Amino acid sequence: MTRYQAVGIGNAVVDIISPCDDRFLARMGIEKGVMQLIGAERAEFLLENMQERRQVAGGSVANSIAGLGALGLSTAFIGRVCDDETGRSYAADMAGTGTEFINAPANGGELPTSRSMIFVTPDGERSMNTYLGISTELGPDDVNDAVAGNAGLLFLEGYLFDKDKGKAAFMSAARAARAGGGQAGITLSDPFCVDRHRDDFRALVRELDFVIGNEHEWKSLYQTEDLGAALERAAEESGTIVCTRSGHDVVLVEGGKTVTVPVQTVTPIDATGAGDQFAAGFLYGMATGKPLAVSGRMGCIAAAEVIGHYGARPEASVRDMFAAEGLI
Repeated sequence: MTRYQAVGIGNAVVDIISPCDDRFLARMGIEKGVMQLIGAERAEFLLENMQERRQVAGGSVANSIAGLGALGLSTAFIGRVCDDETGRSYAADMAGTGTEFINAPANGGELPTSRSMIFVTPDGERSMNTYLGISTELGPDDVNDAVAGNAGLLFLEGYLFDKDKGKAAFMSAARAARAGGGQAGITLSDPFCVDRHRDDFRALVRELDFVIGNEHEWKSLYQTEDLGAALERAAEESGTIVCTRSGHDVVLVEGGKTVTVPVQTVTPIDATGAGDQFAAGFLYGMATGKPLAVSGRMGCIAAAEVIGHYGARPEASVRDMFAAEGLI
């Protein structure tokens, strides 16, 4: 069995990105700057009204894993797509980034491949309308424990916590990774997701080596408005704690030590994927044995690159950027 430096488990979502203005958002009834879950009919309506679009393989953890692959790590992704045109395209796109797509597209699936219509306004803000489709059906049977057990890093996506079989798949995979000598962690994904599954998230955090979230997610997890108190409690329950704060220093806590890393000010063209690529940069640092502050700096550089263009995956060589900063 192949030994992977990083394996991700998450929603396999095709991103369909379109520029628009605020008037278009109002006319379509789209709430600006948030991610909304939508049904199949609404998805078709928005797709028909996109005046200009670009389609790429996406999904939060999938973007992070693709970023790690682009940085030169051996990577694999576990997700669920339908055996339809979009699903086959997704699998091929992931393979094209150097990331092995573990599961073949599902034959006879009653749900189509998941997709997210992302509308980007001139200020760089993205408004996401996501139809989850077949990706939410991922369960223990879709997760090969031998793959998880051969992961140096296993990265899980909080969005999949919305169904019991997703939770079961995560717990099994995390235990397999750690039993195989790897480290397992999760991105909290969304404060509303945390609200819905707080107790289960807390239980999983205790079984993990690292957890990445933003300030709103951490406050939600520990039901407090005191971010410092939330991170202190998190550090008592897990290993490495990462907190991103949009436009402000990143806070990292490990072994009783707190480190802050300044973010680079960049005028955003499209903020899609900033958190995903921060995770890629940070995890690259972890995978290659860098100090906590260096890993955090790598995350910030990767995030700055991706918000400078449309799309959720890097276009320039982030590895070269690390070298230019003297980090590798």
